[in-house]
Amino acid sequence: MTVTLAFDSFKGSLRSDEVADAFAQGLCSVLPGLYIKKVYIADGGEGTAEALIRNLNGEFVHAQVCDPLGRRITARYGIVEKGRTAVIEMAAASGLTLLSAKERNPLSTHTFGTGQLIADALGKGCRNFFIGIGGSATNDGGTGMLRALGFRFLDKSGNELSGGGEILERIVRIDSSAIMPSLKDARFTVACDVDNPFFGLNGAAYVYAPQKGADRNAVEKLDKGLRTFARVIRDYNGFDLTRLPGSGAAGGMGGGMAALLGARLERGIDMVLRAIRFDETIQGCDWVITGEGQIDSQTLMGKAPAGILNVAVRKGIPVIAIAGKVVPCTALSQSGFASILCINDRNQPLQTAMRHDVAWDNVRRSGIRVAQFLTKHEAASMTVCPTDNPPTQ
Repeated sequence: MTVTLAFDSFKGSLRSDEVADAFAQGLCSVLPGLYIKKVYIADGGEGTAEALIRNLNGEFVHAQVCDPLGRRITARYGIVEKGRTAVIEMAAASGLTLLSAKERNPLSTHTFGTGQLIADALGKGCRNFFIGIGGSATNDGGTGMLRALGFRFLDKSGNELSGGGEILERIVRIDSSAIMPSLKDARFTVACDVDNPFFGLNGAAYVYAPQKGADRNAVEKLDKGLRTFARVIRDYNGFDLTRLPGSGAAGGMGGGMAALLGARLERGIDMVLRAIRFDETIQGCDWVITGEGQIDSQTLMGKAPAGILNVAVRKGIPVIAIAGKVVPCTALSQSGFASILCINDRNQPLQTAMRHDVAWDNVRRSGIRVAQFLTKHEAASMTVCPTDNPPTQ
């Protein structure tokens, strides 16, 4: 029997690889002859670069870049596929965690550092890019990133603009005459798990800028700027950002990359699974086991287990999911999972369950229980339940 293990991290408790190791230990204690494939995954956010590097035998490299306020920092990104592909997490250079609470102001913060990471990778020969844009501190429409690649944004007097989101409403023209020549051969895929438009009440500024330090006046200014920038882009190359779902992701970074770099916006887990050729990995497998910290109705909205389920179902392979917490709902019961298991005892306090050693042991014991059912070919009859209680037959 062949089983593929593909877990997202149990945030606050176990990394993706630790979940896989603990579960495999439990499985093999019952089924020592089991053939196990371990696949490290992420949903496009934190941990995406590490997941792709592990699966594709890549490496991390470091570069000196600017943080969201222009201070020099060292940030890392991944290079995979024999130097052809770069994996960049926007948060490494332009993330909210790089700033103190008092420093958060999307009128001032910019994405220049993310552009520097792209430029560094271009200089190393990378032409294919996977970009995770979660956790940003910015709302500049990607203008900072684009400036680092040679784009110039001009005001009505022809002066070049630089800075954060506050420059957006002053842009009247885009000059691309000095962009890096290697950009013409570059392809960008952006992990984007939201459908927010570029501007408007559901757009980048109104929905996300307050989380990044913007007050009401700043939100209105940023939204006006995004409207202006969208209009300038349409005049520049005809690209209509109002028709692109997800263009408001990461303060408009998704839209800026799509409009001026030809980037494709894709759900994060789909991007990761396609990059690691997950459909080929599970070819011929009997079972796929996946999981994350909590499984609920939101899991089906593009989270890692749902993406894995979609690929496996197309191959006719049954999928079991585990989680530290399971919130049952009709959508989950009809989703197609053969089983969804909660690894924790109902009476176990959350603080205890999230301890590294406790979480490891709970995952390991879940591996034992799943192995027992695989042996009897009864996994499809399992129901959502705590690890320590027998499943309903």
